[in-house]
Amino acid sequence: MKRIKNKSGNAIVTKKSKAESPDENDKDATSSVTTIEKVSITLQALQKRRLATAKSISEFPFNKKRVRVLSIVKEVPESRPGGVLYWMSRDARVQDNWALLYAQRLSLKLKLPLFVCYCLVPKFLNATLRHYKFLLDGLKEVDHECRELSIPFKLFLGSPLECIPEFVSSRKISAVVCDFSPLRVSQQWVEGIKNAIPRDVPFMQVDAHNLVPLWEASNKQEYGARTIRGKLNSKLAEFLTEFPPVLRHAYNKEVMLNCTAINWKGAETSIQCDRSVDAVEWAQPGYKAACSQLESFCLNRLRIFSEKRNDPTVNALSGLSPWFHFGQISVQRCVLEVMRFKPKYKASVESFCEEAIVRRELADNFCYYNEHYDNLKGLHAWAAKTLDDHRKDKRSPAYTLAEFEQAHTHDDLWNASQLQLVREGKMHGFLRMYWAKKILEWSSTPEEALEVAILLNDKYSLDGRDPNGYVGCMWSIGGVHDQGWAERPIFGKVRYMNYKGCQRKFDVATFVTRYGGTVYKAK
Repeated sequence: MKRIKNKSGNAIVTKKSKAESPDENDKDATSSVTTIEKVSITLQALQKRRLATAKSISEFPFNKKRVRVLSIVKEVPESRPGGVLYWMSRDARVQDNWALLYAQRLSLKLKLPLFVCYCLVPKFLNATLRHYKFLLDGLKEVDHECRELSIPFKLFLGSPLECIPEFVSSRKISAVVCDFSPLRVSQQWVEGIKNAIPRDVPFMQVDAHNLVPLWEASNKQEYGARTIRGKLNSKLAEFLTEFPPVLRHAYNKEVMLNCTAINWKGAETSIQCDRSVDAVEWAQPGYKAACSQLESFCLNRLRIFSEKRNDPTVNALSGLSPWFHFGQISVQRCVLEVMRFKPKYKASVESFCEEAIVRRELADNFCYYNEHYDNLKGLHAWAAKTLDDHRKDKRSPAYTLAEFEQAHTHDDLWNASQLQLVREGKMHGFLRMYWAKKILEWSSTPEEALEVAILLNDKYSLDGRDPNGYVGCMWSIGGVHDQGWAERPIFGKVRYMNYKGCQRKFDVATFVTRYGGTVYKAK
């Protein structure tokens, strides 16, 4: 695969070999490449729309349902004049960030300084150098943009449980704002910080990731898309609004004088992760690259999204999931921009919104209300029973983790999918389902299958360790958000997928050739 930079040295074009090229019907979808000039116009247009909405967050009718107060106290004490701290975690961007906007709103109201911080933990679950590089390069862009807005950005090395309380105490911080994640570790961090910071410091959480705040969408675990869809759609008119801008902060002159440069090299060397899985070329980190990806999708691929999104041989997907996962672009912003094309591509826009809103927010709902979101204890009773009923069914073949990871199975399509995941840090959505279901079919137990699927996804996929990833594996292996189907060996009543079904959907041979999937003789 060959990469060529344009004259500006920024926009990257990919030239593919014949084996990598999509079929002839997809030439129009991939021939147009977004230039840096177009991206700049897009960034300017976005800021223009924000300013047309409100000159600042102070003049914007902020919906307080986006916020929940976690502390006992709600008022900022006069004895703590240090400023408002936004602890950035899931949503690593400046603009179109409801959590940062709320923090600026509060600090402007109280005429206080505003700080933004991120806590870089040296080791996090199965994150690899691929993930850390994407994260850190995105944070460099956050740092640069914050400086331009006179907002100090702090990169703390270590656990939030240690870094946040220490900074709050040393700076006499007035209030703390955090963003929201439904996942276990993030929830533990939030709870720990709530108990560690001084009791007179208000601590507030803003859902800056979902269009409809999770606690407003539903107060329980939803059974599936059909049960949450109406709840979300009924609230979109209230929450699907344009964003006001984050602007230069008027009360940060003194703190900016004492703001030191971040030691990015030191941050990179502090990481303790698997360094054998390195960065991919196709996805450049940061908000600007995310906007480029969004524009490319809207102009080049949205028109065929509805018809071709389940065909892995056609470049029809948005490809935005890495930036969504790291919070480098707002899902709400992407929905707003895609919806501008509804008069032209109605079916595709509706399909995109179903995935970006309903399916994504359903995944957050499951992970928040089900503490066992990543193990078989989280399954519905029917699914747990049917898998258990077929626990002793013969698995032939049965592969090891090493054989799965090295793409050494008898199925060339599965191997090609695994190779795409390893090389590109992504896998086509349709094939993710097939990939995970085959892991169930070829593993000794359902527990082992789920563990392998989650481990490989988290290790190689840029959007690993995400609610969508956990729910995707649980759907494929445990029937979460699905129904029972005809009973069969190993799967029981969990939905089955096979090679011939894929052949009816798309040109399997083309995909296999593209990634070099090989058939290995089963032992």
